[in-house]
Amino acid sequence: MTDGTQSRRAEALIARLDLTNLNDDCSEADVAALCGRAETPVGPIAAICIWPAFVGFARRELSARIKVATVVNFPLGADDIDATLAETHKAIADGADEIDLVVAYDRVAEDPGFVEAQVRTIRANCGHAKLKTILETGRLYDESTIRAACHAALAGGADFLKTSTGKVQVNATPASATILLEEIAKAGGTVGLKPAGGIRTFEDADGYLRLAETICGLDYPTPERFRLGVSGVLADLLAVATGTERPGGKAGY
Repeated sequence: MTDGTQSRRAEALIARLDLTNLNDDCSEADVAALCGRAETPVGPIAAICIWPAFVGFARRELSARIKVATVVNFPLGADDIDATLAETHKAIADGADEIDLVVAYDRVAEDPGFVEAQVRTIRANCGHAKLKTILETGRLYDESTIRAACHAALAGGADFLKTSTGKVQVNATPASATILLEEIAKAGGTVGLKPAGGIRTFEDADGYLRLAETICGLDYPTPERFRLGVSGVLADLLAVATGTERPGGKAGY
């Protein structure tokens, strides 16, 4: 890959970032800093992903072209639908553009119908917002259960399949992303993909973009259909995009 090609792909990846802060100690000042990073020297990211408490603040801080995503039923994927509905209604009222729902992943193996109904209920209450379903693939353990989670989420009307919360030991992997993309392709290739957690370098991020291009087609991974849930990788992507020295060490979630 030439330097020019790398630069263009890094810019494309930046435009597909969900810049994320879901740290337990996140403050309004941290969210303000995240919003400040969202307009980069090579263009805006796609969205920021933050705790529900900061949605209203972030929406006021950001230009309309950058989406505000928030999480519900996070991170444990409980099965209390009323509590999740209340979180969702509040987030939408505060100005969320996208809802990242942790499905009841512990129920997938024995009761995928519950997960389908859970997704359908939240989708019906999202209004204009997109619904990204977090499957927590690192806790589903085998391919058949991951595929069952995909089927349930897709049948429930999910707009995106997202791998992970970033809060468990195993988050996004190329293997899990491949499964999600294969199920998206079987369903018509219109649902989005969001790998999240463990994406540390330009090479990591570009690998997921290439998977999406290979499995769902070169025209599939637009910013409306392909996102990366990460924050620490932005510095590396910017260095590649601008041809400057890349930072050492590892980028965080």
